[in-house]
Amino acid sequence: MFQRHWLLSAMLALVVFGTLPASAQETVDVTAAADVAADAGADGPQYYEKAEINYTINTLIMFICAVLVLFMQAGFAMVEVGFNASKNAVNILFKNLMDLSIGVMLFMLVGYGLMYPGDDAAGKWFVFGGIWGERDSTETVAGLGDYSAAADFLFQVAFAATAATIVSGAVAGRMKFIGYLAYSAIITAFVYPISGMWKWGGGALAEAGFADFAGSVVVHAVGGFAGLAGAIVLGPRIGRYTRDGKSVPMLGHNMPMAALGVFILWVGWYGFNPGSQLKYSGAANAELTTYIGVTTTLSAAVGCFTAMVLSWVSFKKPDLSMALNGALAGLVGITANCDQVSLMSAGTIGLVSGCLVFGGIILLDRLKIDDPVGAFPVHGICGAWGGIATGIFGTAIPEIAGESVGRIGYVLIQLKSTGIVCAWSFVTMFTLFQILKALDLLRVPAEEEIEGLDMVEHGMPAYPAGPTGGMGGPLPLPSGTIYANMGVSPVPAHKGV
Repeated sequence: MFQRHWLLSAMLALVVFGTLPASAQETVDVTAAADVAADAGADGPQYYEKAEINYTINTLIMFICAVLVLFMQAGFAMVEVGFNASKNAVNILFKNLMDLSIGVMLFMLVGYGLMYPGDDAAGKWFVFGGIWGERDSTETVAGLGDYSAAADFLFQVAFAATAATIVSGAVAGRMKFIGYLAYSAIITAFVYPISGMWKWGGGALAEAGFADFAGSVVVHAVGGFAGLAGAIVLGPRIGRYTRDGKSVPMLGHNMPMAALGVFILWVGWYGFNPGSQLKYSGAANAELTTYIGVTTTLSAAVGCFTAMVLSWVSFKKPDLSMALNGALAGLVGITANCDQVSLMSAGTIGLVSGCLVFGGIILLDRLKIDDPVGAFPVHGICGAWGGIATGIFGTAIPEIAGESVGRIGYVLIQLKSTGIVCAWSFVTMFTLFQILKALDLLRVPAEEEIEGLDMVEHGMPAYPAGPTGGMGGPLPLPSGTIYANMGVSPVPAHKGV
């Protein structure tokens, strides 16, 4: 009898307590729900307008894509550090950091106004639209735009920093830090924004029908040809070539870091290419955004595999550095056309990109142009290829004066426009590097280059315990000794032009 009463009492208690709020949170939720119902009134609940929802989706996704592209700076830094000597690691990291720091400030003050001057840009080559913060509201509301002006600025400034930092690897190990800061300021404030305006700001190349979806030419070729100019004017690193012109490989000190950098860049490219869709809400935009991700991935994969096979055939062993650059080459080549090519075409673009980066690295070596990370083959050559490939494989053939230009016309437009942008970058940057050289702001002295820029320029090593964890790190070599034994002069065999 006692057990029966106890069981009934327990069941009654469960029923009673089950009808009470489980916690203070539940009480708040019930109260909040009541408030919402009261606020709805007789007219029912209030809903967001479709335009406001689209604005929110576009703005938030663009912000995420901007963060991905900004984080590509970490990828560039790791690739460049890994492919270079440990004695220059701090210097390389510092340059990448300053590309972003200087880029943000000058692109806000000058660059954005040059690149996006507004309606006055149509058909022109140079217009300034004013400082970003004074002309573009950061409080744009739905109905006045497709996305926030602030999100757009972050996205665009990330692209500007990308164009600038490409050059860091090409001039690694022998350029003065002060000279590099001057270069970084000029390219982010003037050179990149002006050529960017020609296409993305509605300028002369846009009016001519030029297509470059996410920047194979506007971003990567600009940085790549600037890097070529810097490498030529600087000349090769000490010890890179013997007195009789024989190539001496100067291997990087950390391949795991370089590989991790490429993986970071690959992931960051999903902000770079799909993010350039700019509008993501709605089924059509969502479908195209994800399709762009597929073409981007395929081109990178094919480029990586192609470069690996070529290195295996040529060197009898597969070369990781070539495969890594092949992946980047495929990413660069597809960037201009990822929105308008088939999967077969995307694979073909990656295949050609892998061949071009392999051949480009070999060609530079034979020309005795020292590019420690392959910046020009990856970004310059493959960036130009991406622009031309758009005309060959792209489906969005432009119309001028209401008439289609046809396939041949499309190729010619892409070829001409790509040539103009590449020439602009190379000529302006070659001139700048020559000016820096004349002012003795370009190359460090030979003895400082041998010691390493980390200690000479910044007074700190990247690895206080040594790159392998040893107590004292690598011992400094007597000046010129190793180079004398190799038959290499401690003074650069080629001092640039």
